[in-house]
Amino acid sequence: MTAQQMPTLLLRVPTPDGVAVAAGKIAQLLPKTPLLEASVNGTSVWFKAESLQPVGAFKIRGAWHRLTDLSEEQRARGVVGVSSGNHAQGVAWAAKRLGIAATIVMPVDAPRTKIEATRGYGATVVLYDRPGGENRDAVAQDLIDQSGAILVHAYGDPWVIEGQGTTGTEITAQLAERGLAGPTRIVCPCGGGGLTAGLALACPDAEIVPVEPEGWDDVRLSLERGEIVPVPDFKFPTQCDALQTPATWPINFAILKARVACGYAVTAAEVRAAQRWAFAQLHLVVEPGGAAALAAVLAGKVPIDGRTAVVLSGGNTDPADFAKVLASSD
Repeated sequence: MTAQQMPTLLLRVPTPDGVAVAAGKIAQLLPKTPLLEASVNGTSVWFKAESLQPVGAFKIRGAWHRLTDLSEEQRARGVVGVSSGNHAQGVAWAAKRLGIAATIVMPVDAPRTKIEATRGYGATVVLYDRPGGENRDAVAQDLIDQSGAILVHAYGDPWVIEGQGTTGTEITAQLAERGLAGPTRIVCPCGGGGLTAGLALACPDAEIVPVEPEGWDDVRLSLERGEIVPVPDFKFPTQCDALQTPATWPINFAILKARVACGYAVTAAEVRAAQRWAFAQLHLVVEPGGAAALAAVLAGKVPIDGRTAVVLSGGNTDPADFAKVLASSD
């Protein structure tokens, strides 16, 4: 499925008012995730621990906003999502709570913990061959054509974008509780740009800084060139499975072009160093993709001040893989 084939239903434009509505829903459902303060090279930085969400990632926000806005007729048709694991779990969790059938298209090489957790929430998982180049959106479209289910896209959906933006709403409120004005800068991991776009809507006065793994930094390239550029090599190796998206979508890019100056890429070694730092300094387990923004900060690629916030977007990593990261020193 291409952006041009996007269902008419999804042509709705995400707005700051939509973020506010989503924030009200999230506040009734979930407690705020912690905003932790720690020093980086002598400067205070604020870390939003989305890894502590019930599904281990911020994706629960957009999934809940999207599914709760479905009509009864739409709920009866079920939903289809596409994800390497975090959006999968968010949709599955929300669908189970709302009594909606969910089918999730996931890559065969996704972390087993993510596949098992998605199934554990009651969703049907359909695996596709990402290493072999199989098109995940085409697989999802076939399922939708067969069942009439509603697509809940991981980032190219206005409700999902608005829901992810509630992360920024909470950051602003939590800084205010500490007597600080809103964030000057929010550094966030970026895959397809749903979180980045949502933060841009939620925090209009803050600089929004997306960070991607090297080789999968298509949003950075797209911002540089002023047009959507897909990932040049889908076989480029990365441990950041949560950020392996083929290209952003027009609905996201329209917001990013207006609000985001540039993006950054981080290396595999920088990501591993960030995971170790988060474990040692914040006592958090953060998955590779969830540590990308922190990696850019620790590497000195992004400037910081006393009101810079960093999103730790997820913590769903296989235990054995995480143990290897902790034991390494590169």
